[in-house]
Amino acid sequence: MVGAVVVKDGRVIGEGITQPPGESHAERMALAGCREDPTGGTLYVSVEPCCHHGRTPPCTDAILEAGIARVVIASDDPTSKAAGRGPGILRDEGVDVEFADGDIAAAARLVNQPFRKHARTGRPLVVFKSAMTLDGKVATRTGDSQWISGTASRARAHRWRAESDAVAVGIGTALADDPQLTARVECVARQPRRVVFDSEARLPLDSKLVRDVAEVPVIAVCSRAASRTSVQGLESAGVDVVVVTGENEAARVAHALDELGAREIQSLLLEGGPHLAGAFLEADEVDEARMFVAPLLLGGAKAKTAVEGLGIEAIGAAARAVSVEVERLEDDVLITARLKEW
Repeated sequence: MVGAVVVKDGRVIGEGITQPPGESHAERMALAGCREDPTGGTLYVSVEPCCHHGRTPPCTDAILEAGIARVVIASDDPTSKAAGRGPGILRDEGVDVEFADGDIAAAARLVNQPFRKHARTGRPLVVFKSAMTLDGKVATRTGDSQWISGTASRARAHRWRAESDAVAVGIGTALADDPQLTARVECVARQPRRVVFDSEARLPLDSKLVRDVAEVPVIAVCSRAASRTSVQGLESAGVDVVVVTGENEAARVAHALDELGAREIQSLLLEGGPHLAGAFLEADEVDEARMFVAPLLLGGAKAKTAVEGLGIEAIGAAARAVSVEVERLEDDVLITARLKEW
């Protein structure tokens, strides 16, 4: 997500944002929309200008053609095709190039965390979302979980789906809830891809996920334990089946993220259930946690917690947030904990 502003003589004369893939970038939009000649002006842009030919021509060419004298950049582009090449070309042509620092630079990097992680690792940014009670439960001992969070919290979660490239659940959640995993909000540009971690390919062919696979793609992440017949059944129904390998669960999670990244999935909203969350946490593949805390107390040693798995032995080994934000949503409290920054 990129924005650009052209300033001349202390006045904003042009603004632009990057358009959908294949259309103009923010810099070209801002320059094309200038209300007067931008020659000698300053271009402020949130990510360094591109200098390569892709689906659109290089933004550095447009900047030089417009006679821009100064470019101020809020964050770098870590992709191999960029990584400082654009600013270098501009400097070689006599343009004064500056990089912002401090809060501005940090804010610009945080806006594009999915893009930055994917560029550096080839894997999507993983955001773990859950709703729990005051005593950390996500379901009663019988498995009832609807609804722990309130309507405002559930609406926010649907907005997150709309902003994500993909939404993931485990096969246990898929079998128990038969979810659609779509974003039910207005003006959704495109629905997220639905991902089911299903080691034995047990996803029913008559499930909601499979029935509308032609409209919204489904990816089933299976292991070699899945029968060929089950895999072929899902593939015949239109499901993209990914068979992952690895000597342990952490390795299989890493392989799955590599496969999802190869499908240009830059952001993955991890919705459930506790076993899947535990597998991702123990694989050190959770980048951010968004936890709704509702004013309820369930109790019960057998009531489900948000994250399962083996767990750690000492508090000092716990994954610790590098930043935390807290927000009130009706009666719920949303805690957003960023565990990694890219």
